[in-house]
Amino acid sequence: MAVNPPSPRLPPYLALRAFEAAARHQSFARAAEELCVTPAAVAAQVKVLEQWLGVSLFDRHSQGLSLTPQAQRALPALAAAIDQLGQAVQTLRSETGGQQLHVAALPALAQLWLTPRLPALQQALPRLQLSLSALEAPPNFSREAYDLALFYAPRLSKGCQRIVLAQDALLPVCSPALLRTGPAPELAEQTLLHDSVWNTDWARWLKASNRSDVPARAGPRFSLYSMALQAALDGQGVLMGRASLVAAARAEGRLVAPWGDPVPLPETIDLLVPTARAGQDLTQALVRALQHLSDPARQG
Repeated sequence: MAVNPPSPRLPPYLALRAFEAAARHQSFARAAEELCVTPAAVAAQVKVLEQWLGVSLFDRHSQGLSLTPQAQRALPALAAAIDQLGQAVQTLRSETGGQQLHVAALPALAQLWLTPRLPALQQALPRLQLSLSALEAPPNFSREAYDLALFYAPRLSKGCQRIVLAQDALLPVCSPALLRTGPAPELAEQTLLHDSVWNTDWARWLKASNRSDVPARAGPRFSLYSMALQAALDGQGVLMGRASLVAAARAEGRLVAPWGDPVPLPETIDLLVPTARAGQDLTQALVRALQHLSDPARQG
């Protein structure tokens, strides 16, 4: 018998991570979306773990997946361990990351709100190295290596602070080309342009403005707000603009808003700061700079 026998090896982390995501979502496809891999890759990693354990972790059937009793009992502790590991890595990054920050942002906010402010931000913080990624939903800071996030976020997200940067409002906008023949034409006669995610924006504005004469859901839909905005700039119709996102085009005279007053949005533009990052000097400097660049008085 060996005096110092080798310690039993743990299963591969990738296999554990794939199983935890698949078990939490009850789906290989949704786990693959979270992990940015293919469903086949998730299934292969789960198979690796099952072979290592010598048991099945999922019952596979025509309706999808269900956890075995053993897997159900193990999942809470495994999920907590992965969260703790993610938080430890975030703390390590925050203490050793230097002047680099990784920011996740909603695509429309990244392109139309943050990017125009980057030159002024770089001038205010010349040593800052900013990495920007477009995401459709706020990241899980316990699992994903982002330092900050920029989203329309009416609620406080778990594990982070919420800092309101700007209020926003809805108002119909169009190209000046639609007005060349005289005063603003009847809104009910125009082609309405819609963003497919913010698909209630027209209904919100019309209800608040007491405009029952305009069909709220008529008109083409676009999967990206930037595409709907470009259609409006090209004179293809009237977009229900979010004031913060169309501000630059209006200031340049490429869009006008001749149909009524803005209607405030309940959702604010928020900076989400993970708890591990909140006290860091660089984070605080970036928050102050963004608050300054968001000041309506400064915008003129």
